[in-house]
Amino acid sequence: MEAKNLWRFLVLSTGVAIISLVSWLHLPSFSNKEVLNCNLYSGWCTSKNRFYSSARPNEIKNPSSPTSDHQSEIPQHPLDPLTVQEFNRVRTILSSHPLFKSSSGYTLNSVVLEEPDKKLVLKWKKGDPLLPRKASVVAVVKGVSHVLTVDLEISQVTSHETGSASGYPIMTMEDMVGVLEVPLKSTEFNRSITKRGVNLADLACLPISSGWYGIPVEENRRLIKVQCYSKEGTVNFYMKPIEGVTALVDMDRKEVLAISDDGQNIPVANGANTDYRYSIQKLNGELRLLNPISLEQPKGPSFSVDGHLVKWATWEFHLRPDPRAGIIISQVKVRDPDTSKLRNVMYKGFTSELFVPYMDPTEGWYFKTYMDAGEYGFGLQAMPLDPLNDCPRNAYYMDGVFASSDGTPYLQPNMICIFESYAGDIAWRHAECPITGLKVTEVRPKVTLVVRMAAAVANYDYIVDWEFQTDGLIRAKVGLSGILMVKGTTYENMDQVPEKDYLYGTLLSENIIGVIHDHYITYYLDMDVDGSDNSFVKVNIKKEETSSEESPRKSYLKAVKKVAKTEKDGQIRLKLYDPSEFHVVNPLKKTRVGNPVGYKLVPGATAASLLDPEDPPQKRAAFTNNQIWVTPYNKTEQWAGGLFVYQSKGDDTLQVWSDRDRPIENKDIVLWYTIGFHHIPCQEDYPIMPTVSSSFDLKPVNFFERNPILGVPPNLDEDLPVCKAHKSA
Repeated sequence: MEAKNLWRFLVLSTGVAIISLVSWLHLPSFSNKEVLNCNLYSGWCTSKNRFYSSARPNEIKNPSSPTSDHQSEIPQHPLDPLTVQEFNRVRTILSSHPLFKSSSGYTLNSVVLEEPDKKLVLKWKKGDPLLPRKASVVAVVKGVSHVLTVDLEISQVTSHETGSASGYPIMTMEDMVGVLEVPLKSTEFNRSITKRGVNLADLACLPISSGWYGIPVEENRRLIKVQCYSKEGTVNFYMKPIEGVTALVDMDRKEVLAISDDGQNIPVANGANTDYRYSIQKLNGELRLLNPISLEQPKGPSFSVDGHLVKWATWEFHLRPDPRAGIIISQVKVRDPDTSKLRNVMYKGFTSELFVPYMDPTEGWYFKTYMDAGEYGFGLQAMPLDPLNDCPRNAYYMDGVFASSDGTPYLQPNMICIFESYAGDIAWRHAECPITGLKVTEVRPKVTLVVRMAAAVANYDYIVDWEFQTDGLIRAKVGLSGILMVKGTTYENMDQVPEKDYLYGTLLSENIIGVIHDHYITYYLDMDVDGSDNSFVKVNIKKEETSSEESPRKSYLKAVKKVAKTEKDGQIRLKLYDPSEFHVVNPLKKTRVGNPVGYKLVPGATAASLLDPEDPPQKRAAFTNNQIWVTPYNKTEQWAGGLFVYQSKGDDTLQVWSDRDRPIENKDIVLWYTIGFHHIPCQEDYPIMPTVSSSFDLKPVNFFERNPILGVPPNLDEDLPVCKAHKSA
């Protein structure tokens, strides 16, 4: 195939959205006179002024406006992300280091802030000199992974190690895009595509992480698999898979190792009526079923953002974008209504890893067991949020500034939004009944603060929310949306399927199967409840039987508390008929009546992995073996699947750390929780999926002397806009 035609293909990474092959060749830097806002993974750039004037609501005024020039930003807090100037300094320092001077074949897979020691951050106060700024750099040089610390104060590399565990770092954009042209140079691959009647100009291809299965030919080399779709006639090319054609590619050598083609009799679905764009839907007539709706705030929002510090109601926390985790929430504090003092709740929280195994063991599907944070970077997949639809009016938008593979900083615009949410819910109410003679009706509206990111992980979109409530509760929520990853089939109707033929999913439309799969999102929660030394308490709810002499009752429920001594005591599998509460308490801090102050983890709807623990994907994702883990704080143990996840063998996971069974009583501890989903696709998931969500809560338990909702004001007529909606018919 001629090289000039290669650039015509649109490609799609498994961890990101559509990108032109050309876009990565001209990465915009911050050295240009007019800074460009670019999402490397969607292939578009707009001038800064045009982008902000159309996407930034101007209702919110902050000392650090989102329209400020990123080139001139200066860190204000020890946990602030690296600035444009700091990224450029890292590049300069590394350029003189022997590791990079002696080699032109290197990539910088990750350049992020190296957080100062936790104890130093906790002591730091606004107005103090900023703690020394350092960058953590992960680089691959001649196939070897290196981890370096760059001290920006003294302009030196102060630490340099090579990776000790199996696996490779997060793929770079050049890795993902560079492999896509490799199969297209293969006559065998092109023949497999064209003989199915697909025009090569209509290809949309995916670089799919290959996982690890102990196959000898795949050892000691970075591999990726490439599969393609037809985008003829629809933007929803996911519904038109070219089934059975898979290329195994060596990422470093840029060569095809093998091509499999076991779907020659499977047609490409026609993709009719799969285009999801609203403009296309309107061609069939007016579709407006709902009138527009918006939250009006006549006095403006109640929150403020100063750099990366967010304040709202009684809450205060630090917020930063991260290329791997997406959103990192740090130093979460809540103001006590009785003492007016800020009290520590959580030092740091973020999504540590995602695991998405598809339940089809056949040749073209067995390897589809994605670990999106460690393989592709969850934050790198974050798409610009759509004002008025992703986030309501009066939302504040925060950009991410990340490093490309040569260290050049670029902008991830509108990556995070912050807004107040009110859906007409009630935070608390009580009305006295007439028999008391008291005419009392008291109601408090439930207004919350939401921090949101949406990551487009190829076909799937993950909506990640951190929600703060006026009762002291923190809710972490994940919404799954987007489009199914489907499998081509010869069947057009279930009547054609032999009784013994298992489809590994559901027939959704003619020639389309939705494959069964799971989603697991594991959270890292460094709890610091009124201080760093905490304990984990499992509160079992047990049935207690009574004697006939004791009570007319035969049974009641009893709360039995057990403090976890070591890590294995903190490994929890949830059981419906063995209910428990899970408290993180500070045994040295007590309420007026003597209860230890604490927060409890309240699980939501979740799922447990049913895969064999020795199945290679499950071994790599062993952090999903339990829903809850508790480990002692260790700065190096943040990523549940290990620092290097790509093709890892499962030798550096949360399971491995926790099996050391270290003491955790009255220690600085980290709580881990996994949200899980089993997904058996149905026809309502075709051609797009409705959003499904799950969440968990961190809820105060004996943390306050009384309910903090008491101080929340009710809504009054004089506080609301004068405009009125039409009455319902």
